[in-house]
Amino acid sequence: MDRPGTAFPLDVNPRLPSELSRLEELANNLWFSWDRPARSLFARLDPQLWDAVGHSPKALLKSVDQRRLQEAAHDSVFLHDYDRVMATYDAYHGRRPLGRNTGHSLGEGDLIAYFCAEFGFHESLPIYSGGLGILAGDHCKTASDMALPFVAVGLLYRQGYFQQTIDAEGTQHAHYYDSDFGDLPITAVMKDGVPLEVTVEFAEHDVYCKVWQARVGRIVLYLLDTDHEKNRPEHRATAHRLYGGDRNTRIQQEIVLGMGGFRALQAMGIKPTTFHMNEGHAAFLVLERMRALVKEGLDFETAIEAVASNTVFTTHTAVAAGHDHFSFEKMDRYFVRYLQELGMSREALHELGRTPKTQDFNMTALAARGSRFMNGVSRIHGDVSALILGELWPE
Repeated sequence: MDRPGTAFPLDVNPRLPSELSRLEELANNLWFSWDRPARSLFARLDPQLWDAVGHSPKALLKSVDQRRLQEAAHDSVFLHDYDRVMATYDAYHGRRPLGRNTGHSLGEGDLIAYFCAEFGFHESLPIYSGGLGILAGDHCKTASDMALPFVAVGLLYRQGYFQQTIDAEGTQHAHYYDSDFGDLPITAVMKDGVPLEVTVEFAEHDVYCKVWQARVGRIVLYLLDTDHEKNRPEHRATAHRLYGGDRNTRIQQEIVLGMGGFRALQAMGIKPTTFHMNEGHAAFLVLERMRALVKEGLDFETAIEAVASNTVFTTHTAVAAGHDHFSFEKMDRYFVRYLQELGMSREALHELGRTPKTQDFNMTALAARGSRFMNGVSRIHGDVSALILGELWPE
């Protein structure tokens, strides 16, 4: 009598020949995103497949025909170009930094931590939507070129920003696609032999976050992911889509970014001396750093001054309506345990995000009050932002 078998998935991946073994290393470092000869190596293995996998080196290496790899391993022209790319890669990681300002003003042990809600490096890591992400990606690439002591912190989304199509009537249609993390140039952060995880609080509920890392030339980008089996379904979806969901989703994403990001750095023993918030999305970093200092014995007023003294804030949005804000009721609900732990009144929390013209909690106001170094993305934008933020300082 025939019995039904058990169905299970089976992945069959090609094996890199020894002559091309470092292609895997190259595919796992976003240095390829700004080195055209490196990307060309992958494209030449199978141009049609390269387009089909969205120009993802890792996805291509998982799917390319084994015979094509063997052919490339015996192709003298391909091997010559491969050796040149790897020599350039090795030289880049070993040579002196580029540019005039090579970070000599930074002291021994200094480290910059750069927080942003999106990073745009390359289409194979779709965790960006536009200018904010591209600028953040360029910051990371430049920090790598300059060999600055620099780490970046963001969120790992299953769905990046939508891809659009225009129909015959001229109507835009948005299409979202889930990323396969196995195809992305990321690896899980491990601690004591197990994947690292940190928790944040959404009101009374603990939410678990996995921590991933992406290598960007000489520097590392750490990414938090809420798709954890210990979380409630609605909390697992928190970081599912870039800028997706409602106001609850937005405040949750920003708690994970600012507060969870800081806890991830602490869990890895990383101790930045300067923090840079790229846009107000990361401003809850200010509250989490205040919590850590209050635990060490500082009072509330001293803690906010200590945090602000080594925090940089870059604002991007040149219209007041573009800045994130949440109702005071929502803040009270999500930060109930925070207030209890610090013995802090709701009014004191509200004042950190209050502006004269609004009746809710403004993330840009929190970022501005929690930093002593502020800038826009251009001189003109800086002037406009000064007018928008001027109401915080009537004097």
